[in-house]
Amino acid sequence: MAKKVRRRQEEEAATFEFPEFDEASFLSKEFELAGALWLTVGFAALMGLLSWIASRLGGFPWYVPFPLGLLFLIVSPWIIGRLRPNSSRYTKGDWAALLAFEFFGWLAIWFVLLNVI
Repeated sequence: MAKKVRRRQEEEAATFEFPEFDEASFLSKEFELAGALWLTVGFAALMGLLSWIASRLGGFPWYVPFPLGLLFLIVSPWIIGRLRPNSSRYTKGDWAALLAFEFFGWLAIWFVLLNVI
């Protein structure tokens, strides 16, 4: 029985071939993601600055700008989808990475501005 399984695995391993790598498609998607990443950097900086203005200059407590920032974080994939024409090629992991980068960037900028200025 073990010999049959081993033979079958050897036959399957012998017939496997790696798919052809499409370099042009890979590069176009990576450049598209780089553009979307720059948008998320801009959104994070804008949200951090607006949260700082609301909490420091506006005198609002932290629980007023935080939900507004989360609301903008929820709306930002729709905005990125409208601004980037090839955003339909993004995977769930790409969207998760962009949103995580935007969220932590927003909090980092907001906290740094609160403690520095």
